[in-house]
Amino acid sequence: MSEALYLKDSYMREFEARVVSVSEDKYVVLDQTAFYPSSGGQPHDTGILVRDGEEFPVIFVGKFSGNISHEVGKAGLKTSDKVMGRIDWNRRYVLMRYHTAAHILSEVIHKKTGAKVTGNQLDLDKGRIDFDLEDYNKDELKQYEEEANEIIAKELPVKKYFLEREEALRNPEFFSLKNVLPPDVKELRIVDVEGFDTKACGGCHVDNTKEIGGIEITKSDNKGRNNRRVVFVLKT
Repeated sequence: MSEALYLKDSYMREFEARVVSVSEDKYVVLDQTAFYPSSGGQPHDTGILVRDGEEFPVIFVGKFSGNISHEVGKAGLKTSDKVMGRIDWNRRYVLMRYHTAAHILSEVIHKKTGAKVTGNQLDLDKGRIDFDLEDYNKDELKQYEEEANEIIAKELPVKKYFLEREEALRNPEFFSLKNVLPPDVKELRIVDVEGFDTKACGGCHVDNTKEIGGIEITKSDNKGRNNRRVVFVLKT
């Protein structure tokens, strides 16, 4: 199983690794990686793998059977090769800001309405959150936006730590997604926006809410019975 370096350090931009396997000359598994695979609504990282000065573009990253697979746009990597991985930092950092912002906005809406998250998707230009909510008052969206920005402006530390599975499961507040159980792993990663929100999450987050800048809710939709969608963007 690939060691996921991003779980311990979302700010890691470069790392060394060894190629464990290569399939079809383009699907590369490393013994460890800082590349984030598409999951939990956060898109995959891009970047390059470098072997002896030769660059192999990483165009997609996914997790399959416990291994993180890097799809490269150029053939040539072999098992046991030593490589340097470099993350497209600009892309990663925008997604980190969106991910932490999504946690804050989701918790603001949850505290006000009791709604649980039913889905989410982050992009480089917007974030989307779906809620299980029967009554939907669009006039309250501005209030949610203002409260989220107040939390962001407090410059709260965002801590990440691990808990044993059984200990984490004792606290239902760690889990924001409706009807979704955590993966069957021994440890769960916890993301704690200090004094405001604590959730189990394997995604990439900033270290302080001030890095988000601010958000603006740009759209809201009724997506069917008890399913409401909010779209937001980063202000800076």
